[in-house]
Amino acid sequence: MALIEVRNLTKIFSHSRSAFGQKSDGEVRAVDEVSLDIHSGETLGLVGESGSGKSTLGRLILRLIEPSSGSIVFDGRDLLSAGHGEVRRMRRDLQIIFQDPFASLDPRFRVEDVIAEPLIIHKVQGIFGKDRVRERVIELLRAVGLDESTLRRYPHEFSGGQRQRIGIARALALRPKFIVCDEPVSALDVSVGAQIVNLLSHLQREFGLTYLFISHSMPVVRYLSTRIAVMYRGKIVEVGTTQQIAEQPRHAYTRSLLDATPQLFEVE
Repeated sequence: MALIEVRNLTKIFSHSRSAFGQKSDGEVRAVDEVSLDIHSGETLGLVGESGSGKSTLGRLILRLIEPSSGSIVFDGRDLLSAGHGEVRRMRRDLQIIFQDPFASLDPRFRVEDVIAEPLIIHKVQGIFGKDRVRERVIELLRAVGLDESTLRRYPHEFSGGQRQRIGIARALALRPKFIVCDEPVSALDVSVGAQIVNLLSHLQREFGLTYLFISHSMPVVRYLSTRIAVMYRGKIVEVGTTQQIAEQPRHAYTRSLLDATPQLFEVE
C-alpha cells in the first residue's frame, strides 16, 4: 500500500487584476486534478518549470494550505477529514525542507533553539529537561555533518549550505516518515548542492525516510529519485521510473526538460 495516496487534488487561487483602469476577477488552477501515489521508502521526484504548481502540491500534501477539492490519504488515514488535534499528531510524521535556507530559519533563534523547538512543541516522549533536549539536538547536528560548536550561534553566522543542513536537522527532529524536499538545493551553488543531495540520500538510507523531492532540474531529480512525476501547468503529465523517464519519455514536455540541462553531479 502506498504511504501517500493523492486523488484528484485541486487548488484554485482567486485573484484580481487591473488593466486599462478596469478591474477584473479571475482564477488560477495552480494544481489541477492531480493523482499520484508515493510509496514507503522511495523518493518520488517532482519536476517541472517554475510556476508549474510543484511547491503548491507539496504544501497541499502536508496540509500547509487547504485544497479546493480532492483527497489525501497518509498511512491509511484521511488527512483532509482529520480534525486539528489529529493533524497535529500526524504532523510529526510529515515534515518539509524549504527552498531558501536564508529565509526558513528564524534569525532570532540560536541553532539549538531552532532544532529543539519541534521537540518541545510536540512534547516528544522520552525527551524531557534541557539536558536531554540538548543531547538530542547534538545527535541531529552530527547526523547532518555539523557539531555542537554550532549550538549557540545564530543562522546568519553560517553559509547557505550549513543553514540548509540546520534546516534538515530540524526536519528530522520528530523522526518523520515523510519529508517534502522543496527545491532544497536551488539556492545553493553546484558543489554545495551536490553535498546536500548526497546527505539527503544518506539520511534516507539511515532513517528509512520517504521523500517527495521537488526540483526544476531534471539532472538532480534523476540522480536522487526512484520514480519521477513531471508537472506542467498544474497537471501531472507523466509518471514513471527514473530509467523510463530518462530513456523513454512519452510527453514532449518531459523530452524538453531532458534536453534542456546537462549532467551536473552524481549521488555517491
